[in-house]
Amino acid sequence: MPRSTLESSTPLQVHAPLVFAGQRVGLMGGSFNPPHEGHAICARTALRRLHLDQLWWMVTPGNPLKSGGAPSLEERMAASRRFATDPAIKVTGFEAHLGSPYTYATVRFLRQRFPGVHFVWVMGADNLASFHRWQHWRDIARLVPMAVVDRPRWRFKALASPAAELLARHRIPESSARLLPLLAPPAWALLSARLSEASSTALRASTAR
Repeated sequence: MPRSTLESSTPLQVHAPLVFAGQRVGLMGGSFNPPHEGHAICARTALRRLHLDQLWWMVTPGNPLKSGGAPSLEERMAASRRFATDPAIKVTGFEAHLGSPYTYATVRFLRQRFPGVHFVWVMGADNLASFHRWQHWRDIARLVPMAVVDRPRWRFKALASPAAELLARHRIPESSARLLPLLAPPAWALLSARLSEASSTALRASTAR
């Protein structure tokens, strides 16, 4: 049987963290320019509430929805490691070798490479508010369950977003979040968490000043 286009065109140097079939793995992607305590809270909340074996803190080479320069991938990974203090959090930059900056390509690749792993996409409520602008966002929702972690002043905007409204019937109660990685997509949950006012935008502005 011929391999898929994505598999056959993916460079051999793509090295994701070590993972085993049956494990629960959270995927938290972003430019992390710079990383901050809000990212760390999101990662730790997902690990605990979803009963994850690992959480991959995936530092992207670039964000198609953001313009402007950014520190190098290596610099952002090094900065991210200072917040990823739990040994179950793996900071990785493997997306740089996929040849695509889009989340859909990443999730599709991981589902093909690791068919026995229970992946769940982890993002902040601010990301859900703009999720309908992501390339192939409906397909992402069909490929992997999603955990949305609350962010200051974003809960209601997120729940009123086009993506949340379209996927409303697939939302599960927060009390059942531990089951999310095992559910067939589309499935998602909104997770309450300690709220941090830190934001990459504000930190970049402060540095510029």
